[in-house]
Amino acid sequence: GLSPPPPCPRAGARPQFPCSPRQAEPPARPQAGAPPLRGGAVSRAGKKGPAARGAHWAQRARGAGRAVTLRVLLKDALLEPGAGVLSIYYLGKKFMGDLQPDGRIVWQETGQVFNSPSAWATHCKKLVNPAKKSGCGWASVKYKGQKLDKYKAAWLRRHQLHIPTAAADESPASEGEEEELLIEEEEEEVLAGVSTEDKSRRPPVKGPVEPAHPEAVPPGKRLENKIRAPVRYCMLGSRDSARNPHTLVEVTSFAAINKFQPFNVAISSNVLFLLDFHSHLTRSEVVGYLGGRWDINSQMLTVLRAFPCRSRLGDADMAATMEEEIYQSLLLRGLSLVGWYHSHPHSPALPSLQDIDSQMDYQLRLQGSSNGFQPCLALLCSPYYTGNPGPESKISPFWVMPPPEQRPSDYGIPMDVEMAYVQDNFLTNDILHEMMLLVEFYKGAPDLVRFQEPWSQEHTYLDKLKLSLASRTPEDQGLGHALEQVYSLLKQGSGGTASEGLGALLVGL
Repeated sequence: GLSPPPPCPRAGARPQFPCSPRQAEPPARPQAGAPPLRGGAVSRAGKKGPAARGAHWAQRARGAGRAVTLRVLLKDALLEPGAGVLSIYYLGKKFMGDLQPDGRIVWQETGQVFNSPSAWATHCKKLVNPAKKSGCGWASVKYKGQKLDKYKAAWLRRHQLHIPTAAADESPASEGEEEELLIEEEEEEVLAGVSTEDKSRRPPVKGPVEPAHPEAVPPGKRLENKIRAPVRYCMLGSRDSARNPHTLVEVTSFAAINKFQPFNVAISSNVLFLLDFHSHLTRSEVVGYLGGRWDINSQMLTVLRAFPCRSRLGDADMAATMEEEIYQSLLLRGLSLVGWYHSHPHSPALPSLQDIDSQMDYQLRLQGSSNGFQPCLALLCSPYYTGNPGPESKISPFWVMPPPEQRPSDYGIPMDVEMAYVQDNFLTNDILHEMMLLVEFYKGAPDLVRFQEPWSQEHTYLDKLKLSLASRTPEDQGLGHALEQVYSLLKQGSGGTASEGLGALLVGL
């Protein structure tokens, strides 16, 4: 009864999630002082002027417009078929479609076929916001950057010459759709200024992870970041391009908004163990995937495995290699891709505005063509934040709820997620193997944590790591000697024995 694993990114294919510290720019945000919505309720209530005088012609244009289809526009050479020529922007998300010679639309993300712009727009918008009632297809779908209703208006001018140009240019949307279009108009204008290049197609390097962190920190020097004070979601308001995308946002509980958490979560202690270990190794942010299973009958998401990404910021080739490796690992274990994790090394374990946008995008990608709900979980780890109560890292889960439909330019709402913690009986060989590979990967890096140096007056960084992992380490694990060998390699720092130690341990495993 379990759904098959969703397609994990293959090398060279468009990834589900990027596989290394974030490169994708956050979605464009409305500019401060953006112009107010045009043509509001006042004008529709009977305001005199050109709009009222053109109402009769607009109605006739709509009537004629209903007979116009993409096939008609293709036949009259107003449009040409092609890959990626159609696009939709909605709530900061972009969808790309191929226009077929017969007028049908193929959504590039899933290969689904739609017979009309409205059908495609409605489907895509409901994935982002399930409360969406319609898609306003001809006014929402763009052909090579221009709204389709402009091409329909051109057809009307060609074949209905007695209809005034101003009336023909009006969107042939229904009365109900006009209201929704007015709400979306402000965001559309902002997004129109964004490069037509699909940002998600840049190197499959993540959106998880905060700014490009200082990788040239002098060895042994503790990085003292300026603490980013979190803000409450209710203080954000609409998107503002002047706001720092790395602003941290407090999570909201479902109880606070009188809602139930839409899915249950159970997470393995080994997942948190490996995630925490990975986060401790470097002063830069790290990122990884989560593998598990989703049971639609019990609405239970079980997170069973962490897959660290051993790739660096901007290294697209290594990111693609890691994506393929993780894809194969998921298949081998019969697991689904169920989420992602990343770290805020010296900041609270709270999502940034960029994290919120990334998570909203990942929720949509993981949903894919599935008709049923499938969750995507995000985990944040804060290993070295001085505000943590003790040496144990703070690991926080979150999920993003779309903003209210009447406020489409707002950020998504970061929601606190309750998890059931499942203590594993032992550490597995593949976890120890992954730990050694991580040690090897970060060996000699300028942002590597120097574990032999003091973290506090009482403890070294290695002591701090052991104390943090203690609560996540099985009491009855028979590989304690191997774990101590990992710790020994960390204490040696960037010494040349790491490779030798790695080889010896892997032979033993």
